[in-house]
Amino acid sequence: MTDNLLTLTRDGAVATLTLTRPEAVNALSTALLAALRQAVDDVENDPALRVVILRGEGRGFCAGADLTEGLQPPVHQRLESNYRPIFTGIAASSKMWIAEVHGVAAGIGGALAMNCDLVTMAEDASIYMAFAAIGLIPDGGTFWFLERAMGPRRALQAILEGRRIPAAEALDLGLVNALHTPETLAAETRALALRIAEGAPLAAAAAKRVMRRTDSLSYGETFSAEAIEQSALALSQDFAEGVAAFLAKRKPQFTGR
Repeated sequence: MTDNLLTLTRDGAVATLTLTRPEAVNALSTALLAALRQAVDDVENDPALRVVILRGEGRGFCAGADLTEGLQPPVHQRLESNYRPIFTGIAASSKMWIAEVHGVAAGIGGALAMNCDLVTMAEDASIYMAFAAIGLIPDGGTFWFLERAMGPRRALQAILEGRRIPAAEALDLGLVNALHTPETLAAETRALALRIAEGAPLAAAAAKRVMRRTDSLSYGETFSAEAIEQSALALSQDFAEGVAAFLAKRKPQFTGR
């Protein structure tokens, strides 16, 4: 898949989805949002794919919403219809999504990165709470991510002051998984994607489902959720292959069945 707004390439079990509006720092226009929503569906419906890398072309990951289009009221309807399907599609996806962040992830572009399952970041990159500068509050679930990483008081201060969260701080807060030099970011992100793709895809999807729910579950409910997923996984061919490979001291070949 390729057009003027994004490219989707496939290489084995790993897909790379690149936002390609470098002249606008990949700001999310209505057309780009529509293309991104379609791409989310496309990769989810491709059984050969296990991991998706989401990145931006040019000098930054994503500058957030395209303000040149204006914010036509009611804004909540635009967020619900244009943005939510993308964010929830990634969250509910059976694939592992990795955001590869360089430059800046600003506004709802930062939320898009944090919404992915894993995040790698260039050492000189940042997540920018750009909303305060234009008289808005964060959206795209930003409050949810920041409150859990920073606590309510520090998160609120970052929002009110419109802070840039540098890469080193984002790593310390658990907002990202790893930092790399700008020159090695792409290669290191791909290496991570390949490692994950070699694992058992059914188990990875199950782990994602449980992890995405734990904030709303008690300990007992989490125990039960794990047990239910484990029960299904124990019947899979991947489990049988994993045990056979372990006993034979060889590398397992998982098929997702």
